[in-house]
Amino acid sequence: MVEVINDKNFEEKTQDGVTLTDFWATWCGPCRMQSPVVEQLDEEMGDKVHFTKMDIDENPNTPQGFGIMSIPTLLVKKDGAVVDTIVGYHSKEQLEKILNQYL
Repeated sequence: MVEVINDKNFEEKTQDGVTLTDFWATWCGPCRMQSPVVEQLDEEMGDKVHFTKMDIDENPNTPQGFGIMSIPTLLVKKDGAVVDTIVGYHSKEQLEKILNQYL
């Protein structure tokens, strides 16, 4: 299950290993398309990658701090450092390829 995180616990939840955070909003159509892809990846890769998601309307500080202007944006971190920023909808295969670079 993709963990829902917020401005308060973002750093703590994304500091160890490889993490992917899905920045989304309920009103965003492409976000609603991306979400099931992230859920499927979590089921398949959840032992290697920690998948999280954050609603940008409820938590504006973290996306603003990373300069996120478009959603969905997927932020990949490795050991607390941002290693990739993926903007827009991406297929499961595209995301798998990106994530495997950091494992």
